[in-house]
Amino acid sequence: MEIERDARALGRPGGLAGGPLGNLAAGGEPPRRRRRGRWIAAGVAVSLLVGCGIVLWPSRHGAPQPPEPAPGAQALAAVALGVPAALPDLAVLIGQREAEVRSRPGDAHSWAVLGAAYVEQGRRTADAANYPRAERALRASLKAKPRGNADALGGLAALANARRDFRTARTWGEAALKADPKRWTTYPLLLDAYTGLGDHKATGRTLDKLAELRSGPAGLARIGAVYRDRGWREDAAASLADAAAGASTPAEQAAWLERAGQLSWERGEREEALAHFDEAVRLDSDQRAAQAGQGRVLAALGRTTEALNAYRVALAGQPNPRYALELGELYESLGLARAAKVEYDLLRNRVRAAAAGGVDEELVLGVFESDHGDPAEALRRLRDEWRRQPGIEVADALGWALHRTGDDREALRFATAATDKAHGGGVRSALFVYHRGMIERELERYGPARRHLQEALRVNPYFSPLRAPLARQALAALGDVPDEPVPTGASTARPVTPGS
Repeated sequence: MEIERDARALGRPGGLAGGPLGNLAAGGEPPRRRRRGRWIAAGVAVSLLVGCGIVLWPSRHGAPQPPEPAPGAQALAAVALGVPAALPDLAVLIGQREAEVRSRPGDAHSWAVLGAAYVEQGRRTADAANYPRAERALRASLKAKPRGNADALGGLAALANARRDFRTARTWGEAALKADPKRWTTYPLLLDAYTGLGDHKATGRTLDKLAELRSGPAGLARIGAVYRDRGWREDAAASLADAAAGASTPAEQAAWLERAGQLSWERGEREEALAHFDEAVRLDSDQRAAQAGQGRVLAALGRTTEALNAYRVALAGQPNPRYALELGELYESLGLARAAKVEYDLLRNRVRAAAAGGVDEELVLGVFESDHGDPAEALRRLRDEWRRQPGIEVADALGWALHRTGDDREALRFATAATDKAHGGGVRSALFVYHRGMIERELERYGPARRHLQEALRVNPYFSPLRAPLARQALAALGDVPDEPVPTGASTARPVTPGS
């Protein structure tokens, strides 16, 4: 049987990798007080119950305390809930499930758990070699249980999201939802897929359903991410704080703290962001996103040597092309062109390695080529990416590539889509607004250009070691708003329409 061959393959070098299978409308107002009130009330209730438990069942002097859950059990609980797991625990879980499927090759559940663990390991290490293993395990689960296998279908949706293949993630996620409509862990997967595809209405519907089904830490964290995308940053911060407070393991808490740190960074709150990132790394030394966050903030604080070290540590454990791009740009801002080129070359190599595991890194490669390589190549790649999955990040990157190749009129169309709430671009990104302002300046729309460059620096004055100084220079060149008298007959003049 094929499943038995899959199980035997685990014992060969390369393991599975060696096998043959390689009510919230868009733009609406956030349900701030009502919904958040329910979550906070639920959190308080849980806290009171826990407190009561301590009072009612105090530990007796000398009585043995309950043992900590075994590492494999901790990782199993995390994978089942779709939350981050500690890397050492994941390794234990993978070893256990590999042994299970070798002895019981028809165990659909063990295959699904194994596949989900491979996905999480690949995501946390940026080692795309895990993804073919994950796909093989998840498909083996489907072969063992073809009908109603929501675990395997959800695992395939998570795998597709990790590969940035949002159309496929949507397909698998909707199939998982059909198999088990009350499985709340499917909804975060669909939120990622719909966001990547720019489907804001579907994102709103899914967010509402998730809020009805789940208000625990994982649900709160994912809801906070959608709030951030909508530009509702206070609500996002509250959701992430509640998620971090309610996390059940250090690895999970570290993940939500990292997201809170990223939100603080996007607001230009350097010290608060650094505190979140430092605590995340203290809780989980393998939290590479937080280490990259430390690099970002330390550079903004002028602590350059520490920033470079933080980026190097992050990249050593998780060779993410985005981190390589950020480190290269930091080197470039310091006048270290040769060191920057080393990082840019590594970025290209990492993108190729990711592609071998089925990961779509066209977005980060297009962003890199626009500013540091071949803008025409960036434009080609990003047009293709836009046709596949027209999300907000792709709209911004495509607009900038068009600007870099001289087509500013079309560039403004995409820059507007990335920054205008009416087009779904509610996220308050200093970089996106900077791009729009620079494009408007090139089109001699000096009023909007001045306004957007000011907004970029107001949102986060430190948003990029390369571009924040350019924003200041461009703003200085534009000068202050001209102090001119109101022209005669202004009261009868036709109003100027946007874009005229």
